[in-house]
Order: sequence, then structure tokens, then C-alpha cells
Amino acid sequence: MPSRKVTNTADTPSIFLHDEGVRPRYPLVAGIDEAGRGPLAGPVVAAAVILPSGLVIKRLRDSKKVPENERKDLFWKVVYNATAIGIGIVTADVIDKINILESTKLAMKTAVQDLKMKPDILLIDAVKLSDVSIAQQSIIKGESVSASIAAASVIAKVVRDDIMLDCHDKYPLYNFKRHKGYSTEEHMDCISRYGPCPIHRLSFRKVMDVQLPLIISRGNRRRATTRLPQNNILPKEYDSL
Repeated sequence: MPSRKVTNTADTPSIFLHDEGVRPRYPLVAGIDEAGRGPLAGPVVAAAVILPSGLVIKRLRDSKKVPENERKDLFWKVVYNATAIGIGIVTADVIDKINILESTKLAMKTAVQDLKMKPDILLIDAVKLSDVSIAQQSIIKGESVSASIAAASVIAKVVRDDIMLDCHDKYPLYNFKRHKGYSTEEHMDCISRYGPCPIHRLSFRKVMDVQLPLIISRGNRRRATTRLPQNNILPKEYDSL
């Protein structure tokens, strides 16, 4: 089915106009976004998405603003219409070693490498990637500015949520299917009661704050050092996520 030309009309979302404005110089535009910077457990997942010129997907927007039932529908619309999609996944143990910001960048680079074609430019949500030989633009709140970034945010979010559903089956005590690893009251309660499991990010202060009293109360310092992160210093802005 041929794509309809994107024109500046009242019913055309501005995020599609942004990407079309980039295409004359950079025909293959890849949007990149992540899901899972803030959670206390599970991986950070990045997606890179190249959309065909002229494509408009109705109601495509930042995945955080999309209800879960609608998000899956948008996910499949992107999958069926995208020119290329790449995925990058970085697990909790790596996050503990290199910190969440570097893990996010690693996931994004992996997503770009996973694309079946090389894009002409990367539109990235709020991050700059080093050691990448492709033109790039870092856009603050990019998922609200660029259609390809919004598409990447939907793909990354759905992929990560599905991973956390699998984690729930493996570690049912933590009820990951409900909170997906975010720091809800229920999740903090579970960590306090059972301690962290293998997919928890021990370098995150909220996990460490709960873990230390548990270690002291059980008098088991050896257990505390089995998965201590090599780098537990996080950028300040992530402390409140």
C-alpha cells in the first residue's frame, strides 16, 4: 500500500512534519528511544525505528501517554509499517557495572546496530551517542517532537513490558506484572520482605537502602557482596526516578 504524502494540514500531527523536514538532507531517518531507565529491576531496552516517508500513524505519540491497551495496537502498527526496527537490551548486572546512563547509551547503540540498514541520521531522545559514525540530533522530549522517536518509544516500552511479564513468571513473589520493576509502594514492600532478586539493580539507591538493613538483620555480609555493583555512583538526576 503506497504511503500518503505528509502535508501540513490540521489533521496531520506535527511530529510527522518534523521528520519530513529532515528527509531532504537525510532520507533514512532513525528515531531512537528507551524504556526502563528509572525502574529498580529489569533491563533497559532501546529501540531504533526507521519509518517510510509519507507514513502517518494516527495517535502515535510518547508511549508514556498511551494507555496500555492502545499501546499494543500502536506497537503492531509500527511493526507492520516500519522500514526497519532494531532492539537493544542491557541487563541489570551490566547496569550495576557501568551505571544506567552508560547502559542506556549501550542499548541505543545496540539498537542501531540491530537495524537491517544504515540510517542517514539518528534522532535521539535526550541522549548523545559517542563513537557512532552517523549524523545525529539529540532532542529533548523527542518523543513529542519526532514520529520516529515516538515509534521507538512505543516499541521499547512494549518489548520491555513483555520481558517483565516473563520475569514475573520467574520471580512471582515480586509481582513484576503489575509494576514492571518501578518503585511503587508494593514493589518496595516486596524488596523489604524478600530482599532483591537477580534482576534487581543493586546500584540503585532505593534498592541499596532496603538491602542494607536486611543484610545487617540477617548477619550475612557474605551474601551482601555476591552481587555488589562495581560502580554504584549514579548521575544525580536518576536518584528520584
